[in-house]
Amino acid sequence: MLEITLILLLLLLGLVYAFMTWNYGFWRKRNVPGPSPRWITGNYPHMYNMKRHTIYDLNEIYSQYKHQFDAIGIFKARCPQLMVINPQLARRIFVSDFKHFHDNEMSLMVDEKSDFIFANNPFILVGDEWKQRRADVTPGLTMARIKAVYPVTNEVCRKMSEWLRKQIRLPPPEGINGKDLSLRFTTEMVTDCVLGLKAESFSDKPSPIMGYIKGLFTLPWTSIMYFMIVNTLPTLRQVFKMRLIPLHIEHYFVNLMQTAIDARRQQLAAGKQFDRVDYLEYILQLGNKKNLDTRHLTAHTMTFLLDGFETTATVLSHLLLLLGRDEQVQQQLREELEAHLNAKGIIDFEMLNELPFLDACVQEAIRLFPLFVASKLCTEPIELPNKKGGNFTVERGTTVIVPHCCFMLDEEYFPNPQDFKPERFMQPDAARKYREQGVFMGFGDGPRVCIGMRFALIQIKAALVETLTKFNVRINPKTRKDILYDPMAFVTTLQGGIWLDFEARQ
Repeated sequence: MLEITLILLLLLLGLVYAFMTWNYGFWRKRNVPGPSPRWITGNYPHMYNMKRHTIYDLNEIYSQYKHQFDAIGIFKARCPQLMVINPQLARRIFVSDFKHFHDNEMSLMVDEKSDFIFANNPFILVGDEWKQRRADVTPGLTMARIKAVYPVTNEVCRKMSEWLRKQIRLPPPEGINGKDLSLRFTTEMVTDCVLGLKAESFSDKPSPIMGYIKGLFTLPWTSIMYFMIVNTLPTLRQVFKMRLIPLHIEHYFVNLMQTAIDARRQQLAAGKQFDRVDYLEYILQLGNKKNLDTRHLTAHTMTFLLDGFETTATVLSHLLLLLGRDEQVQQQLREELEAHLNAKGIIDFEMLNELPFLDACVQEAIRLFPLFVASKLCTEPIELPNKKGGNFTVERGTTVIVPHCCFMLDEEYFPNPQDFKPERFMQPDAARKYREQGVFMGFGDGPRVCIGMRFALIQIKAALVETLTKFNVRINPKTRKDILYDPMAFVTTLQGGIWLDFEARQ
């Protein structure tokens, strides 16, 4: 009996092993080179145990093959992925060959039935739908509309300063959580600028919105398990879709949107002249024109909210970290800012976009904490070159990953890549030149470049003006001194958190 049980167990293990590895000949059959995958994890050895950020695994592969090939074949568990390791070829995928790669891989995991709000995000939409949705949203984010809410931006900055002054008077000085500070700022900013509502993020009794925002970016274990399973059984993505925005959070934001709409309509009905040509005004016009209900208007608006809340807060917190570590750079930036303050102690909207060292600091912070990877889908077959390996055909449905992180941390393109050196971006049009080389894509590139980029940059720069002209920023001893990415975070952020000390300036 024991022998039979052992035989059956070995047979079962053999079947599992065969199932997990039978697809590992995918790239070899297509004459695409690449590293040998491991059982279960493929070429992502820390995907499940999360002992280190996956960026380090990809960077090892990139460093090994970058001088030999333009692209290689790897596996995420059992899922084959084409990894583009030539920056110029990467840019082709985003720009000149965009029509062959216009969809994002995430679209395979979401649909309207499972997650209406997220499925209607332009990042998720496929085919011509994303183009139409982007055309709907973009006019609401013009520079004229961003400028119209610039007074709101400065008012939120003032509230942040007042809050910081209160915090630094509170004993004991355990430091201020840089990410929490940044998220308070972006929550207050975006809620007011986009919805015309007050989040009261810097008050003693903030609204619940911050908690719901954090919930948007905290994946439950069910979602993590879903991703693990579909990486092992990719065909399940066609059958089972995942809700990435929990239902209670969706309901909250739909109700919040309705509150904003009702408040604005009441103001207009009362004959109040509203002097802000803001996003809410635009989205109401769009809703009337296309007969959209509140749920659809929320889906349109969440595109902006998702980017405006978390992504912008992450960049801002990294900037405060890097400037807090480097007093010389901090002082150099402060001098540039103070030289352009007007009589009200702020920088005029037009001037904010014309400060070279400020812009260089922002770009360098994005480079040091880059977007992880871009996962695209091949939507039309295309033949691509591969040095030393000959041309090869990318089939429709193939996942293509572009490791921005590897390019932006490559010493070949950015000497001493772990150092914070804003002067890299001080040459005329440096960011554009790096982007054209394919080595710097802070906000993406091509037709699907981040639509909220300009608004995000204004937020970040205004926050820095307020912070550096009013405070000295230092690193709290709780903050690590190196740059080690948190393995539990999908994006690149500092392990252990960002803890800061602020000293009010006279």
